[in-house]
Amino acid sequence: MNRWQRASVWLYLNAVGLRRRMTLGSRVMLVDGDKVLLIRHSYIPGWGFPGGGVEPGETAEESALREVVEETGYKPIGPMELFGLYHNNNPVTNRDHVAFYISRRFEKVFDFKPTHEISEIGWFHKSALPEKITPSTSQRIDEFFDKAEKRAIWGY
Repeated sequence: MNRWQRASVWLYLNAVGLRRRMTLGSRVMLVDGDKVLLIRHSYIPGWGFPGGGVEPGETAEESALREVVEETGYKPIGPMELFGLYHNNNPVTNRDHVAFYISRRFEKVFDFKPTHEISEIGWFHKSALPEKITPSTSQRIDEFFDKAEKRAIWGY
């Protein structure tokens, strides 16, 4: 691509970005047999999957890997399975999407300690999930383990 083409593409993509203001996040479900790893944030209610926003220059999978390590101390090994791409139609914005990954192979790289962002983590059996699990988390677990029909909406 020559300099003019790069400048044209940069201008177009930035103009579209300002108009559409779309965001992309990633979430990861670590699976150990019939158990899943969930986190509880300090600033929003309920148990959910580790993850966060995709930063400039990152792929969705790179973001997912970075976030799960930062938030839990577990590092997925090898490529993760992209389970689905969901519209995150939440109470704050309807312009967000979530790339949801599954990892069955991982290693513990450090012991979790609560932070200002993550209050606690825990392994839960698919049939003994915590009381305050988020609807989106429960739905993804049903879709994965019970082969429930996938929904297009992340759900809150």
